[in-house]
Amino acid sequence: MSDKVLIIEDEPTLARLVTYNLSQEGYETEVVGNGAEGLHKAIHDHYAIIFLDLMLPGMNGFEVLQKLRQNGVKTPVIILTARNAEEEVVQGLKLGADDYITKPFGVAELLARTSAVLRRSRNEESMPSKASAGDKVITIGDLQIFPDKYEVFSNGQWITLRPKEFEVLLYLAERPGIVITRDDLMNVVWGFDYIGGQRTVDVHVSSLRKKLELNQQTVQIDSIRGVGYKLFINRKTSSPSR
Repeated sequence: MSDKVLIIEDEPTLARLVTYNLSQEGYETEVVGNGAEGLHKAIHDHYAIIFLDLMLPGMNGFEVLQKLRQNGVKTPVIILTARNAEEEVVQGLKLGADDYITKPFGVAELLARTSAVLRRSRNEESMPSKASAGDKVITIGDLQIFPDKYEVFSNGQWITLRPKEFEVLLYLAERPGIVITRDDLMNVVWGFDYIGGQRTVDVHVSSLRKKLELNQQTVQIDSIRGVGYKLFINRKTSSPSR
């Protein structure tokens, strides 16, 4: 059975372009031209991936994305945005988008991003869950990190992280005190075939940092201007790591 794709786009020419090229690759496509209808279909039907224009009539793409995630819809979303619209991209990623494409875009980029997002989504769906005795664990500061289970606990309390946030944390936690460049994080967490910019890394690190600060005080992530990030333990509030 072919993957079913929902395209929420009000510009007919662009919708036809996306539809035609995805159909040529074997995807089954469905197009809607407004946010409200797109939201309804995304909630009540099953799609492998959603393409979401941000500037929609009535309910805009930001509202659609926010309501999707609030309703527990985990379908990967690629947002469609205008060139040089960095603020839109950042807001979309913060609301739970998986990737973005700036208009105008080429066929090769469209297909590459679609394939990469679907591959990452399926890898994440196959991850085991629920930590149990005997699992590999990394203890650093207040945190217990279970690499095989994609779970993080602080003093026994579960910290909810998105898969990419977890992978960023794990990579930094395995190298405490070492400055990790954005390129390193991009290649390790998103893969060499990821076409997005380094801003994606910054958005995920920012979200991860806020969750860590909310749940515990010992493990912190420091920004190294122009280079990347470093995870460290705040010795003023922590006991030595084990």
